[in-house]
Amino acid sequence: MSKRSLWIPVAILMVLGNNVQAEEEGYLSLGVGLDRSSGKYGGTTTIESTSIPITLRYARDDWSLKLTVPYLSVTGDGSVIINGIRGSGSGGMRMGIGMGGGGGGGGGGTSTTTSTTTSTRVTNSGLGDVSLFAGYALWQSEEGDAGLDAGARIKFGTASTTLGSGENDYAMQVSSWVAFGDLTPSLMLGYQKLGSTATAPLDNAAYGSVGMDYVLNDESNMGMEYWYAQPASASGYAQRELTLYAATQIGDDTTLNAFVMKGLSDGSPDTGYGVSLSAGF
Repeated sequence: MSKRSLWIPVAILMVLGNNVQAEEEGYLSLGVGLDRSSGKYGGTTTIESTSIPITLRYARDDWSLKLTVPYLSVTGDGSVIINGIRGSGSGGMRMGIGMGGGGGGGGGGTSTTTSTTTSTRVTNSGLGDVSLFAGYALWQSEEGDAGLDAGARIKFGTASTTLGSGENDYAMQVSSWVAFGDLTPSLMLGYQKLGSTATAPLDNAAYGSVGMDYVLNDESNMGMEYWYAQPASASGYAQRELTLYAATQIGDDTTLNAFVMKGLSDGSPDTGYGVSLSAGF
């Protein structure tokens, strides 16, 4: 990773901060999370991963921007590549981890296999791939009970090659939702172009999710999400995951989120969980 590629998301962060001061109508929030997952990903040894993402979100009118800077720690046999970060229904972040990898708000993790492994377990940690997600509300009903959104994500190759591919990834997606009282089903479809290298060849992949959110009261909601992503290589696996999440407002502009997930394929962790806290200012 070059120093220039690291400064790109930092410069975006500075621009966001300046715009917030200039535009009082916008809304800025800062969040921090802790995500854990564990799985064998089709192998014989368990891979354990931890992500501590820091997120900055700015919303104004129909637009929203979300910058995520994660710290990662992955323990495995050396066959792990983190291909991306995606958002969970809880509003937290999960790593997309695979043999050889969750967004977010906008995007999907993928799984692949490398040809080099080690017989001893190693732990790699450091800055992960910084990602930037932009969303736009294409349409919303007059009653506010249905909508159609579009989004795009860039995952910068800021992580070391022990924690990522070292290449940028690009993704686009559309999502829709319809509220029936307190119950809101949703559907999201996306496609991502993954950075490929000679040592970690990756294919482009489609991804999507179906979800159901339920409003408990004015401060809390809960829901579930089923996630699917195509294999990112001939030797990789598809991702299938079921996530349960909950969120509650604990202050005027502070929200606590939590999720648990169960992997349903070799491309996903066997289990995972996470919590995040975000505050607006």
